[in-house]
Amino acid sequence: MKFLLDTSIFVWSLDSFNRLSKRAQEVFTSGEEIYLSSASSWEVVVKYSIGKLNLPKPPSQLIPETLTKYALRTLPISLAHSLSVAELPNHHKDPFDRILIAQARYEGMILMTEDFDIAQYPLEILWCR
Repeated sequence: MKFLLDTSIFVWSLDSFNRLSKRAQEVFTSGEEIYLSSASSWEVVVKYSIGKLNLPKPPSQLIPETLTKYALRTLPISLAHSLSVAELPNHHKDPFDRILIAQARYEGMILMTEDFDIAQYPLEILWCR
């Protein structure tokens, strides 16, 4: 199985690992294929730079360290991913979440999230709360 992290789950993995469900913690520690989208790293950088996200280190250090710590793989945003967003109903307005949903659907991944609005979309979800 391949898992794609929602940005909030990635952030929780940094300092609030115990907030994750037991199953989510198992995925992180079991060697499963877990991906971090370029969209999530971009969202972290944007929120950090405007003061909406407090981190112990700048994202340029923290993200690579976390990729190594959990053996996360990266998922770039492809043209096919961005075009897939157009196929999604407008249930969710957040552009970062919409690209993550499109990527998970296109790649056949399980999206790890705690955002119940995402449940309106036809994709496999691992609830992390």
